[in-house]
Amino acid sequence: MLNKVFSTIISICIFFSLSNSANAIEYKLPQDNSRLVGEVTKYTVVKGDYFQQLAQKFNVGFLALMEANPGVDPLRPEPGTELIIPTQLILPYGKHNGIVINLSELRLYYFNNKKKTVNVFPVGIGKIGHSTPTLISEITEKRTNPNWFPTEDTRKDYFEKHGVQMAKMIKAGPDNPLGDYAMRIGTSAYLIHGTNQRFGIGMRASSGCIRMNPEDIEWLFKQSAPGTKVKIINAPIKMAYIAPDKRLIEIHSPLSDNQGNVPSLLPVSKGVEKFIGSEQDDIELLKEIIANPKGIPVEL
Repeated sequence: MLNKVFSTIISICIFFSLSNSANAIEYKLPQDNSRLVGEVTKYTVVKGDYFQQLAQKFNVGFLALMEANPGVDPLRPEPGTELIIPTQLILPYGKHNGIVINLSELRLYYFNNKKKTVNVFPVGIGKIGHSTPTLISEITEKRTNPNWFPTEDTRKDYFEKHGVQMAKMIKAGPDNPLGDYAMRIGTSAYLIHGTNQRFGIGMRASSGCIRMNPEDIEWLFKQSAPGTKVKIINAPIKMAYIAPDKRLIEIHSPLSDNQGNVPSLLPVSKGVEKFIGSEQDDIELLKEIIANPKGIPVEL
């Protein structure tokens, strides 16, 4: 089903203006250590809307929009349908410093501790067979108008699909999938880079690198000096207290492995068990959310 949806969206995107984009979403860091930022955004569908266009309009991920609105046709949503735009979220657990990428939610966070803000962006990550790794590192190199040197695996995949050899180097320009900006993570082959097409943002579509919208990577490139910390995590469950007796949990669909296998049951850590407690109603609600994750904060 998703493959059919994605194929149709590729065709639609040909007609979608690349300049029709939203600004980065910036949040003030919470002062009460709640880790909840943003407000619930709702949008009423009008004739001609489709999810790829709305994802660009609100600068959220395509799959995040689908996850938050189950049962709605992403290609032809019914006019008058009220959508939830996933602009309220729980910050990832851990030290908030520099760049944090949560693979499970296909989001990149840029923390500015001096301004006490966080900017949040949808990103594309590694597709099945080319998973993006979790790591702790830093930005070591920045390039404008980068040339692209496809890996042997990428060139092999291209030959199997098209029957012709891919060039060993793709020069900067409109045919270069890295876009206009690229930043290397540590000494690895993994980059945070732009794109020459918007399809794939907020999806598993890259060869392992972190793919961003052109205007988003331009902004991040200007903010991130060499040495900026980069942490890539895979945390499908996020939790927050917003009052002593008020708890929120945000659950995302688990990622499949490199063979395409999806965990039949999302693992629940000791920390999650402690957060949920022993009340049977809360345990049952957790099971329900795990079975039908929407990727938005839910009150327990």
